[in-house]
Amino acid sequence: MKSIRTTAALIALVGLLAWGQSLHAQADFYKGKTITVIAGTTAGALYDQWSRLLAQHMGKHIPGKPDLIVQNMPGAGHMIAANYVYNKSKPDGLTIIGSIVPTLYFDQLVGRKEAQFDWAKFAWIGSPVQGESQMYMRADTPYKTIEDVRNAKEPPRCGAQGTSDSAYYLPKLFEELIGTKFNLVQGYPGGPEIDLAVERGEIHCRSFTIEAFLSREPYHTWRKKGFVRNIIQTGKKRDSKMPETPTVWELMDKYKTPEASRRLASVMLASGALGRPMLAPPGLAADRVKILRDAFNKTMEDKEFLADLDKRSFDLDPVKGEELERIVKDVMSQPADIIARMKKLLGAD
Repeated sequence: MKSIRTTAALIALVGLLAWGQSLHAQADFYKGKTITVIAGTTAGALYDQWSRLLAQHMGKHIPGKPDLIVQNMPGAGHMIAANYVYNKSKPDGLTIIGSIVPTLYFDQLVGRKEAQFDWAKFAWIGSPVQGESQMYMRADTPYKTIEDVRNAKEPPRCGAQGTSDSAYYLPKLFEELIGTKFNLVQGYPGGPEIDLAVERGEIHCRSFTIEAFLSREPYHTWRKKGFVRNIIQTGKKRDSKMPETPTVWELMDKYKTPEASRRLASVMLASGALGRPMLAPPGLAADRVKILRDAFNKTMEDKEFLADLDKRSFDLDPVKGEELERIVKDVMSQPADIIARMKKLLGAD
């Protein structure tokens, strides 16, 4: 019995020494280095703001305390950034995406050639938030409610970046689920540019997260002035801050949406659980994935980070990297009939 305890103690000691050596090696690796944090949108968008907040605070929780700098790489609804990090970045832990639109997997599932990545093979670090979406509409348009949109002779014009952008796929999904019609204007480099187009009267509406709509300008001013109204939200329950806005699930009940379409809704709206994920290139060594995940988790409890969130009135509802990885694996395992319906909805037949 004594020999067994001695052996166990030796094994534990060897494991502790190995862990210490690994931690020291990572500190040596990151010391004096710079991590490039890619933001897949233009400066000022909420994805960019989250990337900069994380870059500002995560470094002190990484062994060796590297600097983190943000590089904007907008275009194609974050597709350019995803393709770059997946195909061009070395899997060394020195290039990560700070915050990316969580629905890029749509393009992979439906077989779009622009998606030059395997969504499930990214290294998932964490997400500071998760949440549902809404659609705003200019208040001076004839489209006061979803019923108005359903009955309109001329559909409202909604702006979007690309097909994986919620500003694109949500209006398309609403068409499938509740019979609305929208004219989608694509190609905007980022959310701020879509909002400017709404202010200029070029378009009428945009779909994106409730979190973003409630957390920043110009939406604070818009709400005070009554410039826009929220006409639909995606959650199964109404958000407490949007109690007057109906959910798509309520509307599906009202319009008796078929079960097959409801299943499609469940798959596509599940992307909200991914939030605004931070990720790294495929092939990143497990010990460096752990270092980055641990640093992310510690940042979520960092007092200075939390104080910065309070200043911006940002919500915090973090998801750990392991959970993101699990969600992604589930999402990427869809049956053929669901993929066929997604292809039809997204025009990828």
